[in-house]
Amino acid sequence: MTSSHTRECDVAIVGAGLAGLSAARSLTDAGLSVLILEARDRVGGRTLNHPLADGSIVEVGGQWVGPTQLRVNEWIRELDLQLFETYNTGHNQFEYRGRLSRYQGAIPKLNPIVLADVAQAQARLDRMAKQVPLHAPWDAPKAAEWDSQTVATWINKHTHTAGAKAFFELVCEGVWAAQPADLSLLHFLFYINSGGGIDALISTGEGGAQQHRIVGGSQQIAISAAEALGDRILFSSPVRRIIDDGESVAVQADEVEVQAAHVIVAIPPTLTGRIDYQPALPGWRDQLTQRIPQGSVIKCMAVYDEPFWRSQGFSGQVTSTDGPVKVVFDNTPPDSNTGVLLGFLEGEQARTLGRLPLAERRDAVIGCFARFFGPRAARPNDYIEKSWAEEAYTRGCYGGYFPPGVWTTLGSGLRTPCGRIHWAGAETADVWNGYMDGAISSGERAATEVIAAGVEVLHAPATTAA
Repeated sequence: MTSSHTRECDVAIVGAGLAGLSAARSLTDAGLSVLILEARDRVGGRTLNHPLADGSIVEVGGQWVGPTQLRVNEWIRELDLQLFETYNTGHNQFEYRGRLSRYQGAIPKLNPIVLADVAQAQARLDRMAKQVPLHAPWDAPKAAEWDSQTVATWINKHTHTAGAKAFFELVCEGVWAAQPADLSLLHFLFYINSGGGIDALISTGEGGAQQHRIVGGSQQIAISAAEALGDRILFSSPVRRIIDDGESVAVQADEVEVQAAHVIVAIPPTLTGRIDYQPALPGWRDQLTQRIPQGSVIKCMAVYDEPFWRSQGFSGQVTSTDGPVKVVFDNTPPDSNTGVLLGFLEGEQARTLGRLPLAERRDAVIGCFARFFGPRAARPNDYIEKSWAEEAYTRGCYGGYFPPGVWTTLGSGLRTPCGRIHWAGAETADVWNGYMDGAISSGERAATEVIAAGVEVLHAPATTAA
């Protein structure tokens, strides 16, 4: 591999998502020079704004922020960005076995026996989750037992109604974009603890992970943070190879090579395994990256002249066990008269419908909206979708998840540096793992590791080409 030119800095960073930007901010604040190599022509990673015809913004990537996500909220304040509430007024809808019902508040109108079954299982899972150490899930008292089974195994054993089983299937699809049979129970419990409980993970209400959105779109966080880094970000530079000779690293992209004392790789674990390392990474690290798949999700939006469902008394929020769209939100921008319905194809629905032609998939999604909100929803002005599995430098969302056996046999290597190579990304976070907040804290943690390793300030701030 040859590069057209070489740059030098103290620390190279792979990826200009929130984790990479966070690491860069921490390192530059510590007086170290950095260069970020970003495969795309933009910052933001799994956050991505999309302009509507009137100039207002919706997000085709991650978008929500909850009040207990402390680091991302601190960034929002520091960057002088504004939050607004997810629309939550009016009746929600729940579809079960072909029947739509309306309800207000957090709980659908279900058979009391089903509600009691959900409640007992959720309470038990929340108690179990609190026993999982966030920094070392493999040290949980029952780690081996929990990591040897899937969520589906546990749910089938510990719930007694079809409605409760359907509820937890919706939770898995909505949070991990995966099926209950895909997930290790230990990973499920770790993630619940990381986010503060099942209610916090799934709620749009007070304290929920979906309570707020960012004015101007969530990608604005990364865009604003990147402004201070200027030309320290090298765009359209997918990293192909990392060479660690024990004294320094060479990070090689198509048109540039960066020489540095250390490198922080801030991309999803499965993508880290697609880089060529010299010498090869330890077998345990490579085995780990082979076992953390990305979730499957297609984010779909229909755009209308106005949010007509609001005047009909609907919040725009729907959960459905029937699908293929099982979760719907009102995604109308705060500064627009345009109405936007957002629906997700997640897990098996994304895997199946993702193989269809766009027109067929659109018809399936719009058909769900019409079923939920009537014939007017069948006639949108525009249809927008983003399949993250098709993105070359993401290959799935919302994030990586752990199947059975991974945490207890290989999980301790998730954050462990390999020589001068360090790891960041939302999947490596202790708190709010998989979220924007976790991405930010992971970059700060990796930067702290590099500084603790005793990086000598070798180069002037890298702002110009060598």
